[in-house]
This record gives sequence, structure tokens and C-alpha cells, in this order.
Amino acid sequence: MAKDKGIALAVVAMGLYIVGGVLTFGGLYLIGFMAGSDLLGWGDGRSIGYLFLCVGLSLSILGVMLMRIFRNRGLS
Repeated sequence: MAKDKGIALAVVAMGLYIVGGVLTFGGLYLIGFMAGSDLLGWGDGRSIGYLFLCVGLSLSILGVMLMRIFRNRGLS
């Protein structure tokens, strides 16, 4: 039972890491190529890009920290 919990936590941590990476690179794309154009009615592409960049980096850092914590605590 504990091994199943560890695998689920590892999948969540890896998912956060991957989603963070996608948002980070998507944000860099928006900053570089969508400046001055409206993005689906949400606002300027550059400003949404900065949002995606910051949230993506935060999720990537959180995913790495969770992976380290779960590994060091013996949960995975």
C-alpha cells in the first residue's frame, strides 16, 4: 500500500515538472513572437507570456522539490 502511495506521489511530482516545462517554453514563445497581439481575448501575448514563464518556473521548481522530498523520505 505504501509503495502505491509513493508511485502516485512520484507521478504527481513528475507531472508538475513536465507541465512547468511546457508552460515555461510556451511563455518564452509568447514573449518572443506574440508581442503586441491579442491572445484569445486574454490580453497582450507578451504579458501572458510573462505569466506563463513565471508560473512554469514555479511549477518546475515545485516538482523538483517534491521529487527530492519523496525520494529522501523513502516514499517512492
